[in-house]
Amino acid sequence: MPTKKTATAKAPAKAPVKAGSKTAVKAPVAKAAPVKSAASKPVAAAAPRVEEPKKVLTQRQGFKTNEYVVYPAHGVGQILAIEEQEIAGAKLELFVINFIKDKMTLRVPTAKVANVGMRKLSDPALVKRALETLKGRARIKRTMWSRRAQEYEAKINSGDIVAIAEVVRDLFRSESQPEQSYSERQLYEAALDRLSREIAVVQHVTETEAVKEIEANLAKSPRRGAKADADAATEGAADDSDDSDDDGDDSLSADEAA
Repeated sequence: MPTKKTATAKAPAKAPVKAGSKTAVKAPVAKAAPVKSAASKPVAAAAPRVEEPKKVLTQRQGFKTNEYVVYPAHGVGQILAIEEQEIAGAKLELFVINFIKDKMTLRVPTAKVANVGMRKLSDPALVKRALETLKGRARIKRTMWSRRAQEYEAKINSGDIVAIAEVVRDLFRSESQPEQSYSERQLYEAALDRLSREIAVVQHVTETEAVKEIEANLAKSPRRGAKADADAATEGAADDSDDSDDDGDDSLSADEAA
């Protein structure tokens, strides 16, 4: 009888071993959870890096360093560099444009290129169209000179090569025609300078050669008869008498524009 009691006492000793094995299985399940949260972080951080270079390309509008461009208010210039400046804690990208003849350097934000109207040089086909415009008949409106002068200035500062050619055509005077007034001559020279600069860069010639080509096309314009010349002279005299007070103001505005 005592031997049977010792056999039953050994049986419950095995139960704690099974309970310990259950706790060992739960431990690795808790360690696998943090692995998923660590893998999701790098995916969110890589997304904004792809968008940054696209903004720079759209702001520059395809303009490059050493390229010649047309700035409406100053004519043809060359991009010397593209630099960054920090203003009020924000980085600003700028085109550094040099106008050799005017001895001036201009800095234009790349994001405002479209607003200021800066453009690339005209293609040869557009230059040819401008030269053909010079061969046409002058179109002079029967309005006061002060209003016409404002229209001419707007065309010159528009940056449109064909519109500038129209100003050159309308203000050109041959040897047989009456001389230009001071304000007319100022506007004519400004338009001729803008047109010759762009033609010289596009055709890879000097400005002197470009001016000669412009004058050659102007000489092909239809000549007006003696009666038409007399009418033009009387119209000019009438305008001078009507705008005698405004002529001084126009000359001042032309000087300021120059």
